[in-house]
Amino acid sequence: MYYLKIEQKREQMLTLAKTYGLTADVTVQCSQELDKLLNQLQAKMVPFLMK
Repeated sequence: MYYLKIEQKREQMLTLAKTYGLTADVTVQCSQELDKLLNQLQAKMVPFLMK
Protein backbone atom coordinates (compact mmCIF):
# COMPACT_ATOMS: atom_id res chain seq x y z
CA MET A 1 0.00 0.00 0.00
CA TYR A 2 2.74 2.47 0.94
CA TYR A 3 4.73 1.51 -2.14
CA LEU A 4 1.88 2.37 -4.50
CA LYS A 5 1.18 5.71 -2.78
CA ILE A 6 4.89 6.54 -2.84
CA GLU A 7 5.22 5.71 -6.52
CA GLN A 8 2.13 7.76 -7.41
CA LYS A 9 3.37 10.74 -5.40
CA ARG A 10 6.82 10.45 -6.98
CA GLU A 11 5.32 10.47 -10.48
CA GLN A 12 3.17 13.47 -9.55
CA MET A 13 6.20 15.32 -8.23
CA LEU A 14 8.19 14.63 -11.40
CA THR A 15 5.32 15.89 -13.56
CA LEU A 16 5.00 19.04 -11.47
CA ALA A 17 8.75 19.62 -11.62
CA LYS A 18 8.74 19.33 -15.41
CA THR A 19 5.77 21.68 -15.69
CA TYR A 20 6.49 24.29 -13.03
CA GLY A 21 10.14 23.79 -12.11
CA LEU A 22 11.89 22.28 -9.11
CA THR A 23 11.48 25.29 -6.84
CA ALA A 24 7.80 26.01 -7.54
CA ASP A 25 5.64 25.98 -4.42
CA VAL A 26 3.43 23.21 -5.79
CA THR A 27 6.45 21.01 -6.53
CA VAL A 28 8.00 21.61 -3.11
CA GLN A 29 4.69 20.85 -1.40
CA CYS A 30 4.39 17.59 -3.32
CA SER A 31 7.99 16.73 -2.40
CA GLN A 32 7.18 17.30 1.27
CA GLU A 33 4.16 15.01 0.97
CA LEU A 34 6.41 12.36 -0.58
CA ASP A 35 8.86 12.79 2.29
CA LYS A 36 6.04 12.15 4.78
CA LEU A 37 5.05 8.96 2.99
CA LEU A 38 8.66 7.77 2.95
CA ASN A 39 9.04 8.56 6.65
CA GLN A 40 5.87 6.62 7.43
CA LEU A 41 7.16 3.61 5.51
CA GLN A 42 10.51 3.81 7.26
CA ALA A 43 8.80 3.96 10.66
CA LYS A 44 6.84 0.82 9.81
CA MET A 45 10.01 -0.98 8.70
CA VAL A 46 12.22 -0.15 11.70
CA PRO A 47 10.80 -2.86 14.00
CA PHE A 48 11.50 -5.50 11.35
CA LEU A 49 15.04 -4.26 10.81
CA MET A 50 15.81 -4.25 14.55
CA LYS A 51 15.17 -8.00 14.92
